Amino acid sequence: MAEIILQRVYDFSAPAPEHCYLTDRLWPRGISKERLQGVVWLKQVAPDTALRQWFHQHTDQWDEFVALYRQQLAVNDAWQPLVALLREGKPLTLLYGSKDTQHNQGVVLRDFLLDQIKD
Repeated sequence: MAEIILQRVYDFSAPAPEHCYLTDRLWPRGISKERLQGVVWLKQVAPDTALRQWFHQHTDQWDEFVALYRQQLAVNDAWQPLVALLREGKPLTLLYGSKDTQHNQGVVLRDFLLDQIKD
């Protein structure tokens, strides 16, 4: 069974588990590189700058954000190594910076990855 753990980067404490990824486009403010030692920064799976900025101004349009981000993921292959790990049964930890634990790109990415292994 594929397991994806979502965790807010500000609540994360070392040591990093195997297959732990930061999924934000920007490095989280106030977090040192040492604190995230062992975490792989996969900024290429994050929403692009325009979508990220749009969502910050339109947080009430969650469904629209989900649709737009999933479209970006569909034409981007940076997530494929994550799917390969899931298919091998390896758990992933995805870190994100958002204060909102229910409405952030990590949630969308997790659901997108799980959809990929269903096929």
